[in-house]
Amino acid sequence: MRLAVCAEMVFLDRPFDERVRRIHDLGFEVEMWNWATKDLDALARTGATISSMTGYLTGTLADRDGAEELVRTARLALEAAERLGCARLNLHGTGLDDRGRPVVPAAVVTPAMWLTAARTLSRLAELGERTGRTFTLENLNTAVDHPGTPFARAADTLALVEAVDSPHLRLNLDLYHAQIGEGNLIELVERALPWIGEIQVADVPGRCEPGTGEIHYPAVAAALRRLGYQGVVGLEAWASGPPEQAIERFRTAFTTD
Repeated sequence: MRLAVCAEMVFLDRPFDERVRRIHDLGFEVEMWNWATKDLDALARTGATISSMTGYLTGTLADRDGAEELVRTARLALEAAERLGCARLNLHGTGLDDRGRPVVPAAVVTPAMWLTAARTLSRLAELGERTGRTFTLENLNTAVDHPGTPFARAADTLALVEAVDSPHLRLNLDLYHAQIGEGNLIELVERALPWIGEIQVADVPGRCEPGTGEIHYPAVAAALRRLGYQGVVGLEAWASGPPEQAIERFRTAFTTD
């Protein structure tokens, strides 16, 4: 397994490029969110491996106008990914605002929305194939962080990725969100493994590093080793104390037998 750390959530007292450089110096790949607000040239100069970033600016999966906007801004994301050498671009069931709330909430997801979402994701997978990049569809939780988000459950994102059936569309399986929404994390990993492009982690409750809540991440890590997972595990979590300590707790959870 390769380990990455989300620079949006640690070393918050530092400029963003310094956060990236510090994570890189500690031996991790780097994840980020909105690339449009960042100095891409400064990030490229850090020498860090940018493991993933948000794959769009605005738009939605499941209505025609929103899908056109999503595909348009995904093309811009691909240009930014090329500059940074970033392999994976992350998607959600709908665009999210600054508080993580859906820009187009949905109390009910209709069959027409499912069909439109699958068609939109197929278009994005084709863009990924042409550019040598992979889009990842992230599951979220609606109970705590993202109420009203359509296609939020891991079961939903997995169904969409399976339906598209392209190596350029994969799951970003977020185990923090899955624990809140569904549980049975090891069984979920086993079921989703062929479709996983990345795994993200944080503990529950609080969304801090492994070891601060109820999830026994060493058991999850052992299951991933048993299954032969060789992809990225990303820490997308707030530090409960000093960032270096939080990052080392994450490293220990996923490297200690």
